[in-house]
Amino acid sequence: MSFVDRRIESRPTRGEAPFGLNEVFFSRTDSRGVIIAGNYVFRRVSHYDWEELLGAPHRTIRHPDMPKGVFQLFWDTIKSGQTMGAYVKNKSKDGLYYWVYAVVVPCADGYLSARIKPSSKMFDDTRSLYAKLLAAEQNEGLTPEESAERLKGWIVDHGFDNYRQFATKAMSEELIARDIGLDNEPDQMIVDLCQMLDNAKTLVGETEGLIKDFDAMHTIPHNLRVIASRIEPSGGPVTVLSQNYGAMSREMSDWFAAHVMGKDSNFAVIEAAVDDSLFVECMVRVLKECDIQLQKERRSLGEVDMQGERDILAQLVAQQLERAGNGLDQVEREASRIMHACQVMHRHFLGLSSTRVLCKIESARLPESGETLADIIDQLGVFQERISQRLERIAKLSNEIRSLER
Repeated sequence: MSFVDRRIESRPTRGEAPFGLNEVFFSRTDSRGVIIAGNYVFRRVSHYDWEELLGAPHRTIRHPDMPKGVFQLFWDTIKSGQTMGAYVKNKSKDGLYYWVYAVVVPCADGYLSARIKPSSKMFDDTRSLYAKLLAAEQNEGLTPEESAERLKGWIVDHGFDNYRQFATKAMSEELIARDIGLDNEPDQMIVDLCQMLDNAKTLVGETEGLIKDFDAMHTIPHNLRVIASRIEPSGGPVTVLSQNYGAMSREMSDWFAAHVMGKDSNFAVIEAAVDDSLFVECMVRVLKECDIQLQKERRSLGEVDMQGERDILAQLVAQQLERAGNGLDQVEREASRIMHACQVMHRHFLGLSSTRVLCKIESARLPESGETLADIIDQLGVFQERISQRLERIAKLSNEIRSLER
């Protein structure tokens, strides 16, 4: 063994096992979680011999500091055929510990888990959460299922819609922090997708504001008709115009409800599509690095077929790249539809604006129209201006998302 190898493989007597920020490692299990393959870094960090690892359950390296609820969520996710990412604390054979951010991908009749060393601010926050979860499990007698629910509740309380959003954010933050720590150029695709996701979230916020503006505007056409009926004969011009305005605004509201609101709308779908694309892109990055790491390794992998493992990694990368491409295609379609929706809504607003101006002209001709009618017409103008500005921001965000995707 060379001097360099001896230096790298020297281990402390306690504390953290040697695991470099520049390293990645993976292991592969069957459907029961029994280890059937891995790379040299996995063996070195865990400090087991291959004979002890191969055929052993993956829980062999589980650290007692880990809350059971995390693994409950882990297995619930991957057993349903989905990919999963999580912070995990493991224990090596000699009692040392090592933290990883692990991403697990279903493959063949089992799973492949690829790991990097975490170093971001989210890692610090998550360690604190895990300590609280573990204490709750021990002091309150939480079941793994109850602990998993508490974990998901914490995730929502911290501004995420679900655990998957948290996992995406964590993995992207870890890869960005890792590049900074290694003085590497930033991964532009990940940076762009993070920006795209921020735009998608802002888009959702603008949509929610749009809904509130429409709700607030609903009563104004009715009030306009009531006042018009008091100051002019039945069927007068202001009454007719206010009725037209109400009909047009109802038609626009119906269109709005069909195309903008709801969990299946373009606006709701685009954030999930961008989030999934970012998760997959990060996962592909880690899998590619596993393959690069495996190419560098010249040590024995026990009975593991190195080329066979490289073939599996290559197949997973190809599958996930296709999935990422499909996700970005969906983002492009949804962003285009949103821009089209904004154009349609702008056309509606041109009709509303014209009717509002005519209504204001007619009200000015009435000898006793009073300030109340003019005030309501002005309120309509304020709402229309506010909504128009939101539509412009939404169209701009959608266009930026499309530009980043391309």
